[in-house]
Amino acid sequence: MKLTFLGTGTSQGVPVIACKCAVCQSADPRDRHLRTSALVETDLGENILIDVGPDFREQMLREHVSHLDGILITHAHRDHVGGLDDIRSFNYVQHRKMDIYGNDIALNAINRDYHYIFSYHEFPGLPEANLHIVDDKPFSIGSQTIIPIKAMHKDLPIFGYRIGGLTYITDANHIDSQELAKISGTKILVINALRKEKHFSHYCLPEALEVIAQIKPERAFITHVSHEMGLYAEVEKELPSNVEIAVDGLKIEF
Repeated sequence: MKLTFLGTGTSQGVPVIACKCAVCQSADPRDRHLRTSALVETDLGENILIDVGPDFREQMLREHVSHLDGILITHAHRDHVGGLDDIRSFNYVQHRKMDIYGNDIALNAINRDYHYIFSYHEFPGLPEANLHIVDDKPFSIGSQTIIPIKAMHKDLPIFGYRIGGLTYITDANHIDSQELAKISGTKILVINALRKEKHFSHYCLPEALEVIAQIKPERAFITHVSHEMGLYAEVEKELPSNVEIAVDGLKIEF
């Protein structure tokens, strides 16, 4: 399978509008991050999207994505669901509603905020979707089994997801031990870290590195980074040999 990092930045992206810091003014493309999202391509050609943020349209065009078999939602904050209106293009090409999966809190918020998708309408061309509430039990998209990983984003329950040898967790700042056990044996671990200093609702870099050290994946990638993390060229020197800061467009086979 293949993982593509569509976006690796926090809610404002990097560079941040009007910011004059060294990271936002950097000419290094590794210091530019769209809002966080990822695409998993299975060996049978199925495309599974994780989150559909405000940069969704740009990300799909950049990666020449022609179809989606389902969308996994980690949580319904705007930087993770703000691109939902643009699923209409896939509705048109695939001749079906888009299947969207997440916990009840996330999908209830989507149903409220994008009510026009789910209410009766006479006008053609509006997005169409089926919402699938999942709990802590594995489920399938096509041939692929998905294992939800419960985590906390401050006081908001969210989902990470394990897909084969990949585990993807973003916007978390706490994972219970029984949920960490579900990650055991992961070869590729993607986990969020907003910055080096502690944050009230996201892992900071030292906390994320503690989780990585506990899980011991072959490779780990830090996503959902802010401009407060520092310059990529400097931060990478401080990381363990199996850990990288994820960058937009990076592709990993696993």
